[in-house]
Amino acid sequence: MNRSIILSVVVFFVYLFFQVLILKNAVMFHVAFCFLYIGFLLLLPVETNPLVLMLVGFILGFSIDVFYDSLGLHALASVFIMYLRNYWLAALTPQGGYDANVLPSLANNGLQWFLTYAVPLIFLHHLVLFFTEAGGFDYFWNTLLKVAASTVYTLLMLAIIEYVFPGRKS
Repeated sequence: MNRSIILSVVVFFVYLFFQVLILKNAVMFHVAFCFLYIGFLLLLPVETNPLVLMLVGFILGFSIDVFYDSLGLHALASVFIMYLRNYWLAALTPQGGYDANVLPSLANNGLQWFLTYAVPLIFLHHLVLFFTEAGGFDYFWNTLLKVAASTVYTLLMLAIIEYVFPGRKS
């Protein structure tokens, strides 16, 4: 079996178990939730097939749903950002394009590019997740506060992980 596939499966389970064993209870002020597992989805290679992205997003989101008892909310939000990911990457393509087998990571592209890439996708993930969970717009401001606080919390944790474990550089 290909070594990179085995490594990806191991990293998948590390993100999954870290999310459900530690971060499930790491809620700040009952407002900010850290969904670090989407870091795995955001850091998949650029040239990954969109159907594979959505399948991986569904599997990871559904796995989180099983542990969170959230009835498919994480699967929905994860598949949604995996659908949008390639369009967003195409909009952010640097002059000359991406290198082969490049990861859209902080180490490969720098902080400014990484923030431009990750913030909208994390925000949209949280927007879909929390507004679907709320069941509408009855608690609009409270839900928007959760989305904003959780986006900052998740992004901060993802940036820390990226700095501590920079991964492979192209």
